[in-house]
Amino acid sequence: MSPIVLIVIDDDEASRKHISATLSTDDRLAVFEAANPDDGFSLVLNNRPRIVLLSTPLGSWNGIELLRKLLDHDPGIDVILMTAEYSGDAAVEAIKSGACDCISKPVRAGELQDRVAALIAAAQTRQRTLRLDRELTEAFRFEGMVGRSPLMLDTYAKIDRIARHFRTVLVSGATGTGKELAARALHVRSSVHDGPFVPFNCAAVADTLVESELFGHVKGAFTGAVQDRAGLFEYADGGTVFLDEIGDMAPAAQAKLLRIIQNQEFQRVGSPLLIKVDVRIIAATNRDLHTLIQEKQFREDLYYRLATVEIRLPKLADRKEDLPILQRVFVERFSKEFNKNIQGISRRAQAVLNGYTWPGNVRELENALAHACMMSESHFVDLDDLPDYLREPMKAAQPTNGLHSLEEMGRRYARRVVTKLGGNKLKAAEVLGISRAKLYRMLAGGDTAKTPDIHESNGDLHL
Repeated sequence: MSPIVLIVIDDDEASRKHISATLSTDDRLAVFEAANPDDGFSLVLNNRPRIVLLSTPLGSWNGIELLRKLLDHDPGIDVILMTAEYSGDAAVEAIKSGACDCISKPVRAGELQDRVAALIAAAQTRQRTLRLDRELTEAFRFEGMVGRSPLMLDTYAKIDRIARHFRTVLVSGATGTGKELAARALHVRSSVHDGPFVPFNCAAVADTLVESELFGHVKGAFTGAVQDRAGLFEYADGGTVFLDEIGDMAPAAQAKLLRIIQNQEFQRVGSPLLIKVDVRIIAATNRDLHTLIQEKQFREDLYYRLATVEIRLPKLADRKEDLPILQRVFVERFSKEFNKNIQGISRRAQAVLNGYTWPGNVRELENALAHACMMSESHFVDLDDLPDYLREPMKAAQPTNGLHSLEEMGRRYARRVVTKLGGNKLKAAEVLGISRAKLYRMLAGGDTAKTPDIHESNGDLHL
């Protein structure tokens, strides 16, 4: 494992030499020194350190100003701020600005060695985890779908069992959960995988045109039908038709679809001739078809034909353990797509992503990270790279009403402090003036399903 680069930026020569001498005995470190902010920043640019020890004040510079400049360049750097004017308020301000720790000067050798040793151990753990995560990411891919939660592993197993035998399948789930990916996985693992996969969005075509699109028409069948035209079911012969948003299909088309399922035959619009096909049908919906049946908007007999087997896809909020692997996959993909060298997500950005509820599910996460990777100008996606609506998680939350109990308000404020401090609950407890145990009870109180998944790790999410 290559040495970890550590840079000491301190205009006090005696202090700087003392720190360098203390840490240079550790062969896991490559220690560099700088006596002023300009030289220090040049060292950072040229050596890509993992750890920076930054003294403040630093001549005419404000240490916090340089801290922010360092983290703007590389949010993955662990910065320990050193100050002779140490106070609780100063420590909180440093951590809010992105420092991982704050210690008082003159620096005690034993304390410094312990703090740096903890960061080295965390960095080495991240490197080992990086290799393991890459292997796990490949292991938990399934025909374009990604996840390692029990809900997703159960979905993979169900798709694999169904794919070899199905004629019709209903895939249900909220918008953005990956219904088309599930449909493609069913097709790829079916006996007709060499045949065409033909998708059709029932909500994207006017009711008057749905029948023509699906079943085709003959010349003169209606105004504008100037020649015979084959429909999607003819093109899909020997393969699979994927009917997305089936709940929005026009009633007349529903009747014809029922006939295809029953007899594998249909008629073009305006033609008496029957056309035989061999197709598998996968329908998908984000709507409650039982409600539509009661409202006479969807045929009950068609529902039971389609739902011989139903696959329900979980919401992202119900499989939050998949967030890290999904984030890694998307950042890796968009890094390549945008020709950038993005290595991961900073702690503060990760805390925001983990604390959000993702009502738009995986598709919303994908779009958010595409935006972030496009905006990023460093090796890490940082807070400022995220879409505007994610930068203030409390504004993104959707309360059931405008009033909350004092207990709930306290819990919400505690969550916000934890998020602002990058997920560091120990520091959050200090800021709030409560014990760590009480903070845990506050975060876990109430409806735990709404509690943000804030991780305590001090490490960045790396690819």
